[in-house]
Amino acid sequence: MKFRQNLYLERHLCDALEALAAKPGATKSGIVGDALAAWLARRGSKEVDDLLKTRLDRISRELARQSRNDEVLLESLSLFVRYQLTVTAPLPEADHAARAVGRERFEAFVAQVGRQLASGKRTIGRDENEEERS
Repeated sequence: MKFRQNLYLERHLCDALEALAAKPGATKSGIVGDALAAWLARRGSKEVDDLLKTRLDRISRELARQSRNDEVLLESLSLFVRYQLTVTAPLPEADHAARAVGRERFEAFVAQVGRQLASGKRTIGRDENEEERS
């Protein structure tokens, strides 16, 4: 069922509506009805877009910060490994005791990393409040 509406439009809108309605199969009522339906649909989606935009912006900032943290971590690790490999002399093949100590230290290191990751604690990057609670 359709309802009659009386509308007042500015001259330039009337002229544009007349031009669109002049096409075969088009009516003024159909054009105005479609335009109003599209405008109402966009208005409802705009509210959702505004809500999601805030959240997406926050997530984007967090991802950018995490990406920067990853870059710093990887660069620090690569510089340390390069330094360690260039400064430390290799162990002689015959020094089995030193190699065994090295393996034990490495296993202890890997175990410590595993414990830190499992507990959720961070060794670096703590803020002052976290250090006071520890």
